[in-house]
Amino acid sequence: MNTAAPSPATWTHTPVLLSEAIEALVTQPGGVYVDGTFGRGGHSRAILAQLSPAGRLWAFDKDPEAIAAAAAIGDPRFAICHASFADMRSELAARGIEKVDGILLDLGVSSPQIDNPERGFSFRFEAPLDMRMDTTRGETAAEFLARADVREIAEVIREYGEERFAFQIAKALVAGRESGQVIRSTGDLSALVARVVKTREPGQDPATRTFQALRIHVNAELEALEQGLKSALDLLAPQGRLVVISFHSLEDRIVKSFIARESRDEVDRRAPFAPARPMRLEAVARVKPDALEVLRNPRSRSAVLRVAERTAVA
Repeated sequence: MNTAAPSPATWTHTPVLLSEAIEALVTQPGGVYVDGTFGRGGHSRAILAQLSPAGRLWAFDKDPEAIAAAAAIGDPRFAICHASFADMRSELAARGIEKVDGILLDLGVSSPQIDNPERGFSFRFEAPLDMRMDTTRGETAAEFLARADVREIAEVIREYGEERFAFQIAKALVAGRESGQVIRSTGDLSALVARVVKTREPGQDPATRTFQALRIHVNAELEALEQGLKSALDLLAPQGRLVVISFHSLEDRIVKSFIARESRDEVDRRAPFAPARPMRLEAVARVKPDALEVLRNPRSRSAVLRVAERTAVA
């Protein structure tokens, strides 16, 4: 484990597929748009650059550090909400906004969250095992591991990390806890997983899948994504665009399935002779980073951008 943490000056985030995402999203410069994952504002600034004076941008983020960073955007067309994009429909409705012209979701964890050791997202640095995106609420990864049984821990690591050694890791975690060796830090967890996982893909740390799984669980990321997609569908005006950037197969599978399901007429099997519900989305594009972007930003290598457009039929 590298205990030499990067300085705060290096905690920057390079947006992935930036030009492709903005080009797909902003079709009406005077429209109302949503950046559901503000992060450090790279996508928001690019969206604002494409909007006319009449345009508006609403951003969302759960991370208090992201909310603080948004204060640097002194643009009257911009506003941010300290909330999950899963709640964007209700949050915007409370502000009198019923429809928007485009929604961008850049999923996963941001580079500043990974690079700041205090957040506990990375096995590269010794830190408290937190992993919460919203540090003002919820259970930390360490607290989860301190209370959950073998079955629950194994299920999380297997389902969210696609880790074939999930049961062995969970068993070792609980056995250590019962003997007084409680997992409190990233180093504790990384060392335990390294002892249990003897084989791994070349170039991948043994703890990679376990850390991913715990982060997804602690932040209820997949549940938030499913709810956020439903909210987006209800919010989008006809011809409004949904643009989603995913970074691992679990996310992309949900996005792909959602777009496919909403891109076809749906027959109610309980009433087979009733008119089918018309399709509500039309798939527009699937984009991967090119070789140059991956070279410049290795964290982009697994990214998939999917674009869908709201149909005119409700």
